[in-house]
Order: sequence, then structure tokens, then C-alpha cells
Amino acid sequence: MRAIHGQLSDNQPIRRSLPEKQKQLRELRETLAGMKAHTTPSLRDSVRKRIAELEAELRTAGVPTRPKA
Repeated sequence: MRAIHGQLSDNQPIRRSLPEKQKQLRELRETLAGMKAHTTPSLRDSVRKRIAELEAELRTAGVPTRPKA
């Protein structure tokens, strides 16, 4: 289907709230930790890159990015 003028399309970034970003960061860290040895390096790098981007976004929002142990 074609997009109608003014309609939100897949071409725009998804806007996430702060809790959603924190949840996504947590899930990506779990995904990275659970990756098998045979996972492609490019996939690992893309997950690491997204984690770094989310950490930077949360840092600018003033939220600690590392969970307390």
C-alpha cells in the first residue's frame, strides 16, 4: 500500500519514551550477553552500536545507564 499524504510511514524514526528506551537498553544488553559464539561479528557490532547510542541518549537525559550491582 502507498502512504497517504501526511500519514506516518515507516520512513520516520520511532519516538520512544524514557522508560521504553531503558527497557530497550536492558533487552539489548541481555541479547548481547546471550549471543552464541557463532553469531556474526557484524550483528554483534550493530547491537553494541545501538547500546552505545541508547546510553548516550539516556546520559543526555540525566539517567544513569549502568544498573547498580
